[in-house]
Amino acid sequence: MKQEKLMYRFYRYEGKTLQAKRKIPFEIELTARLLLDELCFNWNKNKLESEINDSIETRNEDEFIKLSELFKQYVWE
Repeated sequence: MKQEKLMYRFYRYEGKTLQAKRKIPFEIELTARLLLDELCFNWNKNKLESEINDSIETRNEDEFIKLSELFKQYVWE
């Protein structure tokens, strides 16, 4: 019985390459979103608190009133 021989030739693909996307599980995506939201919320709240304290120290009443209105959104429950 005669054996068959296989020959392979490789040619460079000239078309557009495909990029495979890996799907992140929903639980990890949600946890990351909630963590980032909380970090941003706390950072913005602390920054606003420090600006309010600065306006109190400099006795700038107009700035204090403006910043205290913004701060109400962070303490509203």
